[in-house]
Amino acid sequence: MKKIGFIGAYDKTDLILYVAKVLTEMKNKVLVIDTTITQKARYIVPCIAPSKCYVTEYENFEVAVGFGDLEGIKKYLSVDELPYDIILIDIDDNTYFKKFNMMVANKNYFVTGFDSYSLKKGLEIIGKMEDKLLMTKILFSQEMLEEEDDYLNFLSFYYAVRWDNKKIYFPYEIGDNSAIIENQRIARIRFKNLSDTYKEGLYSISEDILPESKKNDIRKIIFKRGE
Repeated sequence: MKKIGFIGAYDKTDLILYVAKVLTEMKNKVLVIDTTITQKARYIVPCIAPSKCYVTEYENFEVAVGFGDLEGIKKYLSVDELPYDIILIDIDDNTYFKKFNMMVANKNYFVTGFDSYSLKKGLEIIGKMEDKLLMTKILFSQEMLEEEDDYLNFLSFYYAVRWDNKKIYFPYEIGDNSAIIENQRIARIRFKNLSDTYKEGLYSISEDILPESKKNDIRKIIFKRGE
């Protein structure tokens, strides 16, 4: 089972759900865990009987909301081992970073925009650990200036983080926001109205999580017509 962290104060719930959809189409059993303060998944993922803690099915993967650790989900499902190939965990608090033991995750992504809150609050989640954590940057910005990335490197200098050479960019486009809102309204995940740059970002993350898969198979899922 792969455990993948999406760390940061930036709103990343929709991004994670879209990645989960791609991984599910690649024949993986996927669980998304929303540990965030706002619990946005509670409001955009349909659930017949939501409670304080629950697991619900959505777009052929499952979404868990309200749990403080993996043991709580096991107890809720009445299983000794979680029956998933991949778990994607949305984290915006240092407490849950520790409770879900993200230091030993298969991959950790640092998701941020370049406003001061996203950058500084996001880095607080990592904290000042003894061992440096390897993380891959997922960067949301309108222009993707080199100066922005340099500023993130400057801010993170005293934190226990080691940046992967790979960076994944999501240039902000109004059309993508409109497509995501429309998908929320109909409670579906569709790729067809997303920009090619957003789709390329989804492809980069999915291919990074599934390096053993054929790249063309992942690309066909994201870029196929009519979906």
